[in-house]
Amino acid sequence: MSEKEKQSSLHTFLRYKDLEDMLKVILFSAQSPLGLVPMLYHLELKQRQILFIQTGTIGGVTIHYKVEKEKPSKKFIELNRLTGQYSFAESLGSDTQSLYIPVLELEDASLKFPT
Repeated sequence: MSEKEKQSSLHTFLRYKDLEDMLKVILFSAQSPLGLVPMLYHLELKQRQILFIQTGTIGGVTIHYKVEKEKPSKKFIELNRLTGQYSFAESLGSDTQSLYIPVLELEDASLKFPT
């Protein structure tokens, strides 16, 4: 079995049309009984700006991703818990109705994103 086949059997890739829809996964996770908030990663890969989160555990990992036209301009996303609306922010804010999600910059990753 090739490396690509091994990865595809362990990972499910979900590509979103809208970043707002992908961020709803973070809202849902944060409101679950475990209260886990997935990390949001940015990676430039083959001149594509990819934002992604990872959910799941061993034996069933899902990569949620969105290809953007531009690199994120700020270091955080402010995600309103009630409306699901988001905006980019330079730092943590004080709005108690919002989650402040850092956009973590990756230099490289072993993931092979579908084209």
